[in-house]
Amino acid sequence: MGTPATSAVHGEEPPAALILPMLAEGTELVGEFKNSGYREPPQLVCLPNRQLARLPPLLYLVVKALHEHRHLADADVAQALDQVADAVSREAGARLTAEQVVYLVDRKLAPLGVTTYSDGTPPPSEVKADPFLALKFKVAVFPESFTWFVAGMFSWLFRPVVLALMVTAFLVSETWVLTTRSMADALSLTILNPVSILLILGLGIASCAFHEVGHAAACRYGGVRPGVMGCGIYLVWPAFYTDITESYRLGRGGRLRTDLAGVYFNAIFVVGLALLYLQTGFEPLLVTVLYVNLQMIQQLLPTLRFDGYYIMSDLIGIPDLFKYIGPILRRTLLRRKADARLKDLKRWPQVFVTCWVLTVIPLLVFQIGLIISQVPTLVAKDWSMIRQLARDAANGAGLLDLFASGLQIILLVLPLAGVALILFSVGRGLVRWAVRYVNGPAPDPVPHA
Repeated sequence: MGTPATSAVHGEEPPAALILPMLAEGTELVGEFKNSGYREPPQLVCLPNRQLARLPPLLYLVVKALHEHRHLADADVAQALDQVADAVSREAGARLTAEQVVYLVDRKLAPLGVTTYSDGTPPPSEVKADPFLALKFKVAVFPESFTWFVAGMFSWLFRPVVLALMVTAFLVSETWVLTTRSMADALSLTILNPVSILLILGLGIASCAFHEVGHAAACRYGGVRPGVMGCGIYLVWPAFYTDITESYRLGRGGRLRTDLAGVYFNAIFVVGLALLYLQTGFEPLLVTVLYVNLQMIQQLLPTLRFDGYYIMSDLIGIPDLFKYIGPILRRTLLRRKADARLKDLKRWPQVFVTCWVLTVIPLLVFQIGLIISQVPTLVAKDWSMIRQLARDAANGAGLLDLFASGLQIILLVLPLAGVALILFSVGRGLVRWAVRYVNGPAPDPVPHA
């Protein structure tokens, strides 16, 4: 057998001795991605960091064969690789050589963190992805054990009878609060009271946290384990998150239940607020109901990576819709032939993704343009509030009043920072695309003889 192309991994280093590649420690073979929108359903592998890697069927067969032949690690490596190649060939229905197995391991599987390299080098300890418009600077606050415990406390809310009762209670609460109560009077009283503003913000944060508990509870109800809970930065806004990667083990119905669970728990929160208002008559609670409703509407928007985006994604079985923006725009606007990524999709998911892209891009442009058009007004308002805050401080205003005013200024500044960050991300992507287009495809490195 010839020398494997380990130089493609280690540059100009001399070829190393062959060692039978092994699954990275902690890697688990999951199986087929159910209800996918691909012509060939990808296979899932759970990495040591609990992220799921989607592999084409051939690569999954290689991983599976390596795992099944791991007992040959101490035997003759050349013969072991031949046996692995034979096993893959039988299942794939096409001849695969040992050299090709090594090539797939060193070029595809090991860089993903699935297996070791063919010279025994361990895979990267952390394979980092950088999806477009994804949550950044994530910090885990609660471990998996805590998430599992909290999820168990609320998973009963997904029982069909309970769910039907809660949805009915939400609809009744919405109708009663939004049609029979005076929201205008509640707003006018609230904005004049710093304590009420801070209370509403606090309840809004609690609603966001309960939203994430909903995702975790839906995972546990579906029979999969939720991951850590924490916080991060989405664009420029602080945000909570729950790791629900394990939901990809579920079918389409289970994934959609997990996606909708956050908004469902927001609805339960609204019911609680309505009951509390019924008992106390405290007007800021009405404003909080309106605030939570806005949170729910925002979460259902499909333009950014909110719950609505993941609902669209799981509905058609395509995990990352944003990566198809470039191929679809090239095919639709530039009349180019569909590239391999689009050809991998089934017919109706192609149509769905195309409609999503052609709808979302104008909406994003409109949203960004609308905010940009308001920049002078926002800047003027910010400056006016900053000056007012300075005057209030000089006149001995209370600490609570100053804190509430400072929060309002921050909330006005954040949209400006968010637009700047989106424009920077888009511009950086365009520059990278232009550089790749000018340079052309990079040639494959030539392995040592």
